[in-house]
Amino acid sequence: MQKRLDSANGELISTDLTVNIKKLHTVFCDAPDLITTKFIINQTNHSALLVYLDGMVDKTTINNDILRPLLFENRSFTGITSLDLYVGSSEAVQYWRIIEQSILRGQSALFVEGEDHCLLLNTQGWPQRDISEPLSESVIKGSRQSFVESIGQNISMIRRYIPDKELKIKEMQVGLRSQTKVGLLYLGDVINSEMLSELEERIKGVSIDGIINIGELEELIESNSFTPFPQYLTTERPDSAASHILQGRIVIVMDHSPWVMVGPMTLASFFQSADDYSMRWIIASFIRMLRFVSFFVSIFLPALYIAALTFHYEIIPLGLILSIGESRERVPIPPFLEAIIMEITLEMLREAGLRLPSKIGQTVGIVGGIVIGQAAVSAGIVSNIMVIVVAATAIASFILPNADLSAAVRILRFPMMIVSYMFGIVGIVIGLMVMLVHLLSMESLGTPYGSPFAPFQITAWKDNLVRLPIWSMMKRPKSNHPKQEIRQGKNGMHGDEK
Repeated sequence: MQKRLDSANGELISTDLTVNIKKLHTVFCDAPDLITTKFIINQTNHSALLVYLDGMVDKTTINNDILRPLLFENRSFTGITSLDLYVGSSEAVQYWRIIEQSILRGQSALFVEGEDHCLLLNTQGWPQRDISEPLSESVIKGSRQSFVESIGQNISMIRRYIPDKELKIKEMQVGLRSQTKVGLLYLGDVINSEMLSELEERIKGVSIDGIINIGELEELIESNSFTPFPQYLTTERPDSAASHILQGRIVIVMDHSPWVMVGPMTLASFFQSADDYSMRWIIASFIRMLRFVSFFVSIFLPALYIAALTFHYEIIPLGLILSIGESRERVPIPPFLEAIIMEITLEMLREAGLRLPSKIGQTVGIVGGIVIGQAAVSAGIVSNIMVIVVAATAIASFILPNADLSAAVRILRFPMMIVSYMFGIVGIVIGLMVMLVHLLSMESLGTPYGSPFAPFQITAWKDNLVRLPIWSMMKRPKSNHPKQEIRQGKNGMHGDEK
């Protein structure tokens, strides 16, 4: 039992229940879900009032652990702080501001006639979604649990992976009206203190009415808003979040959100997946290099097609250019418009598939793509080679494991097509240089976004460009500036491989 006194919280409660009831109806005006239950405590003449919001509390706890003991059990009463109820925790307060905030968060308030304190009882119990499989991040051999909308459950899922006393949690509130709970999870003996302080200051500096989803918080605390590239990783997988904490990063959990944020991040870390560490390292290395190739293919393949047919057709082999010319003989529009039409059509099909129910969305994506592509070729609007280029580009963007990075790649494809139409290969090279300069100038919580390629750290490549055996990765990523770089001992090769 705690007793909190804070003169900064304003008006005090009254010892008269009638006055308190009038105040409650004034504070919670037009709130039909406010429940006020007046009763007499057993074997005393003390009138009591229990107040809570319907739908925000656990009715079983209210009836069995609060009302039943007070109405039917013999209990001595020497003051409100002497009441020993069966709820998890209680707190005696005397300021209306605190009582108002607590009721809105799902707690119950118990007033007793003649007492100048109110007892706040922990009775939260709103409806919650069951833990299910991740919907947006496919799982091959990893855990099949995903985060839910409760910050408490999300923290407990991460604790199951890291049951260590050094797993620290800092709680804050964001939003003047929503007062959304935000928690920072990190390893106290590993995390870089300057990086943690920087993130805390950014979150505390947010001034807004309310935060509804974690994407809003991400945009408010990121270093550079004028970039398509993500600066924080968002994931719905507890195993992925726990892995990043062990690497020396910070996980940001937010109430009401089934997603968590991870920072600081580098561009290379968006090419990693939690499933990479549950498969053979040779296979994982091949897949990771394939993702880097797909990143450039998805951005530059349509631009190269436009540049080659508009300016540099001499670089195309003779047999291939004859085949392209044959397929384009009935197409009346230039390659640039041809590519723009197909890419925009592809993006519309993708968005239609996302917004429709899953079964219908898959049908629209597959059937729509086949029907529209075949009809466009038959009508002479686009060529066969253009359909192949667009399909290859779409497949390359799907290989990227992070949805935010995939969306950035899709956006960058269009300016690259424009500069290739205007300047050919020279325009593509200029676009590539501008993109690289932009990436190298970015930071995420003070960490260079281009690390470990710039600044150059060859030893960190073992878990970036490729994924070498786990026993060879003895240190945490240097980009996180951890206090403890060593994360494992000598777990070298065994048996015949020694």
